[in-house]
Amino acid sequence: MKVKLLLIAALLSPTLTCEAQDQPSPPPAAPSSTQAASPAGAAAPGATPAPLAAGKLADTYVIGATDQIEVSVWKEPAVSGSLLVRPDGMITMALLGDVQAAGMTPLDLGAQITVRLRKFLQDPVVNVVVVAIHSKNIYAMGEVLKKGPIELTPGMTLLQAMAQAQLTEYANVKKAYILRDEGGKRLRIPIHYKEALKGNPVYDLVLKVGDTIVVP
Repeated sequence: MKVKLLLIAALLSPTLTCEAQDQPSPPPAAPSSTQAASPAGAAAPGATPAPLAAGKLADTYVIGATDQIEVSVWKEPAVSGSLLVRPDGMITMALLGDVQAAGMTPLDLGAQITVRLRKFLQDPVVNVVVVAIHSKNIYAMGEVLKKGPIELTPGMTLLQAMAQAQLTEYANVKKAYILRDEGGKRLRIPIHYKEALKGNPVYDLVLKVGDTIVVP
């Protein structure tokens, strides 16, 4: 009798094992309230708002007449916008009227606007960005393909300017020179083009606003 029972148990055990393996795994436990996912698009805990864009120019740039600037006042679109610096160096803003802009850096102008806006707004946050330079030019004339004004970028050197001006095949670089107004006098500075090409920084002069490159 015991032998028969053992034989029956042996025959049934593989079937029971297979059925047990076919049972689906229990569903994962639902996350607790402390582990629940944040809503889509929600900021992570402790995250800080992204800072305002720094702008294309450093705060050491001095704004000039005809430059285009962007004045952004946080959460105040009525007094924000793109402004052209007038020939008299002023910009016109809502609430403030005329504001002196030429001769100031973006940082200084932002600080001035902030002080004046405090009369109308509580804790205004102002950001000033120069978006287009029109006031800083040098000039090229003579045997160059691009005559007239060339935008002066910060730190622009003689070779960089001459590359933009593009010498003609008739250019006499040995007699080329720079005209520069300084201290009430007009200076004539010889250009040593070949020495500058050799990489000598003494001859690859850093240009100043209003310089004129003359290539006979």
